[in-house]
Amino acid sequence: MSPRLVPAQRDATGRRDRPLRVTVDGVPADGIAGQTLAGLMLASGRTSWRRAPSGAPRGLFCGIGVCFDCLVTVNGEPDVRACRRRAVDGDEVTTHSRAGHGDADGPGRTAREER
Repeated sequence: MSPRLVPAQRDATGRRDRPLRVTVDGVPADGIAGQTLAGLMLASGRTSWRRAPSGAPRGLFCGIGVCFDCLVTVNGEPDVRACRRRAVDGDEVTTHSRAGHGDADGPGRTAREER
């Protein structure tokens, strides 16, 4: 894979990018058709979009839908994996935060911290 962009007029595949716009927490973010929500957010300069119970920032980790670190709410549907969901023009994305919310280990603590 090449790290450089190919100008549209020289693209041998004939690809023509179609721009789209979504909102992330009410802020417009531009992308292109076919791009995942995670890719669009990364390209917009966002490296994290939720917080773990410990308060640590979380964003894209595995990029293939296994780890669930990239969860967002899309058009009111919670727990969407941003790395697996293609962006659609007009999507409304809301980021998550579990910081300070309890889980099986207690509010903001992990099992390791309990020991």
